[in-house]
Amino acid sequence: MSRTLAVARMQLINKWTYIGWPLTILAASFLMSLAIFALIPVNEGKYGGGSQAPMWYFLVLGIQSMTLVFPFSQGLSISRRAFYLGTLGLFSLIALGMTALYLLGGAIEGATNGWGVYGYYFKIPWVTDGPWYSTAAFFFVVMMFMFIIGFWFATIFKRWGTTGTLVSTLGTAVALIGLAALTTLLEWWGSVGAWFAQQSPLSISGWAALLCVVLAAGSYATLRRATP
Repeated sequence: MSRTLAVARMQLINKWTYIGWPLTILAASFLMSLAIFALIPVNEGKYGGGSQAPMWYFLVLGIQSMTLVFPFSQGLSISRRAFYLGTLGLFSLIALGMTALYLLGGAIEGATNGWGVYGYYFKIPWVTDGPWYSTAAFFFVVMMFMFIIGFWFATIFKRWGTTGTLVSTLGTAVALIGLAALTTLLEWWGSVGAWFAQQSPLSISGWAALLCVVLAAGSYATLRRATP
């Protein structure tokens, strides 16, 4: 446990990267969105996609947490298991904090009619229509999903280099295209659309969380043989 906490503190040596930048991106995208909302001369709900900007940054955080800190941790004889648990635990807390900010922002938007300009940055249609815990689960899982993807691809780079990263990226793209082609040939798009239409933010969060567990297990298996 002490090693795991040491990894978390090690990651936070550069607090600007892991805490400062997510908050800066959140604040900048919020202010720009609010300015755009204020310029639209209608007295009805106005929505934008700026709130997803900090979530995409979690992909970058996953890459940086592996490429920048992993070699240093191995020089300190920290086990890969401790590095993995400490890193994953830290970013779970960061994602939890960001989720709390999203919930707080949504509550303020609801109480002020969209900051007085009918602009909704945090209250995203469908995502925030349900109970608060459903919204919280959705935001948290999406952030962790982005982080784990970035972390795994960075781990693949450390394990197999540029060639392995290229092959895995192209392989993933080919697999997705093949799945889309198979769905088209079998005329499954109607069923796929009907299935998604029946899902709620909470159920989507559950499926995404299950996928996160699979990806996390795969990234740890790769990390065990990664070289600094």
